[in-house]
Amino acid sequence: MHRVGSAGNTSNSTRPRKEKRLTYVLNDADDMKHCAGINCLAVLKSSVPDGCDHLFTGSRDGMLKRWTLSEDSATCSATFESHVDWVNDAVLAGDHTLVSCSSDTTLKTWNCLSGGTCTRTLRQHSDYVTCLAAAEKNINVVASGGLGGEVFIWDLEAALAPISKSTDAMEDDCSNGIVGSGNAGLPITSLRSINSSNSISLHTTQSHGYGPIAAKGHKESVYALAMNDGGTLLVSGGTEKVVRVWDPRTGSKTMKLRGHTDNIRALLLDSTGRYCLSGSSDSMIRLWDLGQQRCVHSYAVHTDSVWALASTPTFSHVYSGGRDLSLYLTDLATRESILLCTKEHPILQLALHDDSIWVATTDSSVDRWPAEGCNPQKVFQKGGSFLAGNLSFSRARACLEGSTPVPVYKEPSFTISGTPGIVQHEILNNRRHVLTKDTTGSVKLWEITRGIVVEDYDKVSFDEKKEELFEMVSIPAWFTIDTRLGSLSVHLDTPQCFSAEMYSADLNIFGKPEDDKVNLGRESLKGLLAHWLAKRRQRSGSQASANGDIPPGKDTSIRNHTHSRIEIDGNAENDSMVYPPFEFSAVSPPSVITEGSYGGPWRKKITDLDGTEDEKDLPWWCLDCVLNNRLPPKENTKCSFYLHPCEGSTIQVLTQGKLSAPRILRIHKVVNYVIEKMVLDKPLDSGNSDGTFAPGLTGGQSQLSTVGGDGSFRSGLKPWQKLKPSIEILCNNQASEIAQQNIK
Repeated sequence: MHRVGSAGNTSNSTRPRKEKRLTYVLNDADDMKHCAGINCLAVLKSSVPDGCDHLFTGSRDGMLKRWTLSEDSATCSATFESHVDWVNDAVLAGDHTLVSCSSDTTLKTWNCLSGGTCTRTLRQHSDYVTCLAAAEKNINVVASGGLGGEVFIWDLEAALAPISKSTDAMEDDCSNGIVGSGNAGLPITSLRSINSSNSISLHTTQSHGYGPIAAKGHKESVYALAMNDGGTLLVSGGTEKVVRVWDPRTGSKTMKLRGHTDNIRALLLDSTGRYCLSGSSDSMIRLWDLGQQRCVHSYAVHTDSVWALASTPTFSHVYSGGRDLSLYLTDLATRESILLCTKEHPILQLALHDDSIWVATTDSSVDRWPAEGCNPQKVFQKGGSFLAGNLSFSRARACLEGSTPVPVYKEPSFTISGTPGIVQHEILNNRRHVLTKDTTGSVKLWEITRGIVVEDYDKVSFDEKKEELFEMVSIPAWFTIDTRLGSLSVHLDTPQCFSAEMYSADLNIFGKPEDDKVNLGRESLKGLLAHWLAKRRQRSGSQASANGDIPPGKDTSIRNHTHSRIEIDGNAENDSMVYPPFEFSAVSPPSVITEGSYGGPWRKKITDLDGTEDEKDLPWWCLDCVLNNRLPPKENTKCSFYLHPCEGSTIQVLTQGKLSAPRILRIHKVVNYVIEKMVLDKPLDSGNSDGTFAPGLTGGQSQLSTVGGDGSFRSGLKPWQKLKPSIEILCNNQASEIAQQNIK
């Protein structure tokens, strides 16, 4: 499974420390939509007459969005961006606080009516945080559970209390969403951890600030939580296949309910806390009477895993969806069920909204369907209902016998559209372009040094287009890519990201000598942080900052810390000029995911960086590159190759043995060498008498096909232009088109 990158080794170990990574996420044209599956929904009803309701969505693209709702429209009014991995759940606590949890192991609190301000980051879980539960009438209580087996109960009033000055000195700006421990300085009673054995131990996970009460969590992963309105009862479930009941006020275990035969994926509690509904991967829905501590009804409605449940306000009916792509409505008393609709994707979450229900799936869109939530009996009057069985195989058998129910509704009443997520990618061997394919089959070509789509091929064969775009070039791998968030995430790690260079002529950079080498990693970092650097200079106002240097007294630690591990890039000018091939889009700016020396990972759009970010927020090597123009030391690696006449050629080989060259070589240098050794038998500028090229070639065997020329020299022309030879260079038995173009 995907894990968030390590923060690095901060101990006194002698092993090499893994440096912090910088990732940038490329956004397509429409950033107002999600580009990956929707994991969670939350509805905020307006507190004033004729006011607008709001829908909050959390996605696998790592972002939450607020949608302002009207009768037949939904407008994205805010994007909440700070999580660095999937958003797995979100709940509303009171009128203004939104709490979210993520696979980045954190919880975040937000002012839900703001423009996207993160008010606190809580870092207590050891693994993915998968689920949350809130108390309707007790706005200060929220519970969280995750794959690490922990269940935490949070007192939000204490968690969001102002941090003491001594601790605040170590905290990051909350608006960045990069707060240190997240609960440093809190009273110990603000967080309890509960487990199956009810044994509580105290341990400290941070070297400063708050040391929370913690306990061993469930024996296995927790996937579902639910809490009653008063916050006096909490239920949890997961891979242990049992429903655990807790008193959240004390963290004590109340009971354990057995009956499911597979993972428990969804839980609901009625307002009083007497009845509990559970949905499981065994395809069953069970109704539990907590007073009697037993299952009173089982509903075999689905043919596959049940992943989402939503009940009517009176807890008389339940809406359910899951892996079988179907949304059902079931009367808990009469067992009567009806198929409301079917989807093209598995259903992940449901949210009842008046007489409608919002349905989220693994697709990036959200649909609103008629539900008659205030009077669900109206739906049954349409006909097509059936009685839910007691055993899970009864529904599957009904499907096999051809008695599959017909859905009541064919089309949703409204859809909030998303954008297609990227599901396939290929890094082209020029190491600047990436070919992608999305969920609709559309193929696009991205230029990752500018963060834009340079070509949209529509629905074509991905493999055929990949072959068509193949180039006979060899550039070192200076970045890696994944598409976990539904978009391209480009990962830069030092020193690998500084390993690739190209000539300015090959990048079409005008105003620089054509043989100047351009470091792709360095220039990409300059382009990414250009807005940050401009803001920084505005803040500093000093001449030193205007020259691109670190202001005295502020970033000296960076210079001292890195002196033994870096070198000045002597071929690059010490300025902040961004060349056109590295100018990132301001219309759809990428987001940066990284971390500094303190506070943990964070995410922000590059245009939202305000210039205050420093070594606490950004990796030291990024700052040293952009501010000081310094790069890690380069390995003086050369590659070896042989130059032979092509088979059948009558050319005499005048050189024997292996030739060597640096990693980057333009093919005309090889042509010069051929002319020198095989045509003129005189030295030219490009080669050395010891068989070493000044600029290098990436490996393989090169073969000479034919050589010819008139032998005449004209003043002012380069040797291969004066000779006009016809030469073809083959590398690994493949002709180089560049060579032919350069010398013909």
